[in-house]
Amino acid sequence: MRIGIHEAKTHLSRLIPAALAGEEVIITKSGKPLVKLVPVKKSPKPRRLGSYKDKIKIHGDLCAPLPEEIVNDFWPTKS
Repeated sequence: MRIGIHEAKTHLSRLIPAALAGEEVIITKSGKPLVKLVPVKKSPKPRRLGSYKDKIKIHGDLCAPLPEEIVNDFWPTKS
């Protein structure tokens, strides 16, 4: 649906349910599209801390320096 900006201001309460139902609502000015009225995506549920407890095992020391050959793959020395 394409609707002029002045008509959109008058009929906003009708346009919102149309957009929520999946209809494409484009607001125009002088016949040129300006904006599209779309529903806001729902926020994801907050992650629960500890949900991966006992599911992941980390071996070795994460704070230990990386071997030099691996570091050089990311930051090669200039020749």
